[in-house]
Amino acid sequence: MNTLSQLLSDASESPVHFQFGCQLQKCTQRLTKSQKPYYELELVDAGGSGALKIWNNHPQFDQTAELKAGAFLNIEGHFTKNQYGLDSQDWQWVHLSDEGKEVLLLGDPLLKEKQDEDWNTITELCAEIKDPRLHALCKKFFGDFTERFRRAAAARKNHHARRGGLTEHVAQMMRSAVAICTAYPHLNQDLMITAILFHDCGKLWENNYPETDFHQTYNLHAEALGHITLGIELVNKLWRDICEIGQSEWKLIEPATEQVRIHLLHMIASHHGQLDFGSPVVPKTPEAFALHYIDNLDAKMEMCELAYENSNSLSSHIVEKKFPLPGNLILPLKKYK
Repeated sequence: MNTLSQLLSDASESPVHFQFGCQLQKCTQRLTKSQKPYYELELVDAGGSGALKIWNNHPQFDQTAELKAGAFLNIEGHFTKNQYGLDSQDWQWVHLSDEGKEVLLLGDPLLKEKQDEDWNTITELCAEIKDPRLHALCKKFFGDFTERFRRAAAARKNHHARRGGLTEHVAQMMRSAVAICTAYPHLNQDLMITAILFHDCGKLWENNYPETDFHQTYNLHAEALGHITLGIELVNKLWRDICEIGQSEWKLIEPATEQVRIHLLHMIASHHGQLDFGSPVVPKTPEAFALHYIDNLDAKMEMCELAYENSNSLSSHIVEKKFPLPGNLILPLKKYK
C-alpha cells in the first residue's frame, strides 16, 4: 500500500496518479475569500501528516460532513502540489476495510525496517554501558516501557512527529554522542547515552499513540506537567526501584550513586538549553551542553529533510521556509566525486 508520505514527497505541479491509505485526524469546515465553504482534511499515517481540501464543487462535498475523526480511508486520484499545498480535482475516498486498516497500521515497510534498526542501536549501546547504576536503570526502563517507547513520537509537529519517531530521534542522537565522545574523550559516554535515552522519556505520555491509531493522544499529566517534569519523575521512580536491589553493592563505587543520579537529572532538566525554551535550569556540565546541542542538531537535520521533501520550490536552488526554521532553505551542495 502506498503512503501519504510518499505522495507528499512525489507530488509536484504535474498531476500524478496515486492511491493511499490514511487516517482522518480532523475535518474542519472553512470559508474561501469569496465566502464559499470548503473542508480541510488533516490526514495521517505511520510516516507523517498532510492536509487535503474538499471544495464545494467536489462530488463528495456533502458526504464529507459525515466523516468522523479517526476514520480510516482509502484515497485515489490525480494529485498536484503547489504553493497552497496538496490538491486534486478528481480524487475519491472510501472507508478502508478491516483488513486494509490492519495493513495500514503495520506502517511503511521501509520505515518499519529503519525503526527496527534504530531500536537495535539503542539497545546495543545501552547494553555497553559500564556504570552498573546506569546499566540497571536502562534495563529496568526497557523491561517496563519498551512498547510504549516504540510507539511514541519525538514531537507533536516539526520533527519526528510520527509513530516511532522518538526511536529514530534517540538512536541518531546516540550515534552522534558516540562520535562526539571520540572527539572529546573527557565526556562521560555512559552518562551521555543514558541521558539521551531518558531526555524525552516524558513524551511517552506527551506524544504517544494508542496501539490501533495514528492520532497522538492528549494526557492530563503531560498537559499539566510537561515532558521534562515527567521525565525527572520517571527516572526518580526507576532509580528507587533499582536501588532497592543494588544499593548495598553500590555503596563503595565511585562516583557516588547519588552524584550519578543528580548529574543525570540535571541533563534531563537542562536539555532545552534555555529557561525560555522550557528548561527549569540551564546546562551546567559538559555533558549537559553536549546533550542540548546533539538534541537540537538532530531536530534541525530532520526539519531540513522534511522541508526538502515537502516544501514548495521557489527556484532551482531554493525551497520555501518551513516553520520553525528561520528562513528559506538552499539546496545542499552535492558531494565531490
